[in-house]
Amino acid sequence: MSTGELRDPLRFVQARNVELQAENKALQEEVDGLRNILHILFSLQEVAGTITERTDVLNLLDRILQMAMESINAEDGSLLLVDPDAKELVFVVVHGQIREALVGHRLPLGHGIAGWVAEHGEPVRVRDVSLDSRFSPDVDQEYNFHTRSLLCVPLISGDRVLGVIQALNKVDGEQFIDLELTLLGIVAQLAAAAIYRAETAVTPEPA
Repeated sequence: MSTGELRDPLRFVQARNVELQAENKALQEEVDGLRNILHILFSLQEVAGTITERTDVLNLLDRILQMAMESINAEDGSLLLVDPDAKELVFVVVHGQIREALVGHRLPLGHGIAGWVAEHGEPVRVRDVSLDSRFSPDVDQEYNFHTRSLLCVPLISGDRVLGVIQALNKVDGEQFIDLELTLLGIVAQLAAAAIYRAETAVTPEPA
């Protein structure tokens, strides 16, 4: 405590009270965020238990992506699958402002951040895409979109990358955090399991 604070203890107490209130608010926001994530994880667990060979996979992936976006407060999100014959990524589920236009759009494997993630099988968190050399502005320019920051995680089954899931631009304008990247990774595991289940349901057993 400084000499000035000793001379005016009331001012010191008031200032300290303001600091404590700010700390308590930050802690409460963190607790609320963790509680929300826990709720989402329980919901995802329930979804996982409903996956069967008769599940409508596209509807399920749409639901999974929506839950993921809500849990990390993302404005936009998409799920892309690998077309191994064409060596491309295809947008199959999209949420956000260009949802209808982007479904079916294709990217070359290795192109942009999504292509890099699909090619390397590694998740990424990008605070500012304008500073990342892997970012391609092609989709932004074609669809009049503006990507600021993103999370992108591969969908992996065994030793295969089935596609990627990505979340773009937080609603509040803040940055994505590592915990949210981890959560999106859990979502990606569930999505990969659903896709694999669908593949095995339609692929005949070898004679």
